[in-house]
Amino acid sequence: MAASLALGLANTAFTTTLTVDRSKAFTRPSSLKTRICCVTWDPEGILGPPQSGHIARREFQKRLEKDAGAREDFERQVQEEKQRRRALRESRVIPDTPGELIEYFLDTEAREIEFEIARLRPRLNKEFFAHLQFELGQLRFAVSKTQAIEDRLIELETLQKALLEGTEAYDKLQADMVTAKANLTKILTSKDVKATLLDMVEQNELNRSLLALLDENISNANKGNQVQAAAFMEKLRGAVLKYMTV
Repeated sequence: MAASLALGLANTAFTTTLTVDRSKAFTRPSSLKTRICCVTWDPEGILGPPQSGHIARREFQKRLEKDAGAREDFERQVQEEKQRRRALRESRVIPDTPGELIEYFLDTEAREIEFEIARLRPRLNKEFFAHLQFELGQLRFAVSKTQAIEDRLIELETLQKALLEGTEAYDKLQADMVTAKANLTKILTSKDVKATLLDMVEQNELNRSLLALLDENISNANKGNQVQAAAFMEKLRGAVLKYMTV
């Protein structure tokens, strides 16, 4: 039964954390700090990047569990945010040239950078980065540097760093998910799951990407009302997590 499950690749997320108001575009502040990192399962990015304040989050979660009204209000806000972001994504016109693509990313909301990197990954090629580097060179070696030139230089340097790290993280995640799919197939087709898991522990093949893929399959099984399949995958996920932390 389990081996017949569809092994869809899980959506992945990598986060661009910027010291900028999340409601504004990527651009304009005079000082930005950029960090790209792998995060846990959050396919729509609604929850944003990892935040501090574990106790506060737990209290909020407990309140949602107890207060049906608060939970309903929270779910409504999540859906509204999803719709807003979907409408924004669909309304944007993908530019044709590297120069226009630079401006496109500069006008992108900080929390949308990861989505745009994934969507436009084929366009973020040597030609694009060469054009970006050329413009940076012109700004760095300008004869007379005005404040506007200095601001533009900071913007492009920050964008370059974010896109280089973002594409690297995206490519790594895609490779990890392909490997995770092969590993999950190995587990599902194994005659001795426990022995297979132990062997995979020795090979360091149990990781977060495999858990994310299991989460995707569990979600799909639940949506399809495949109760037994979902229960099996939940049990398998627990075993993987157990061996990961041994």
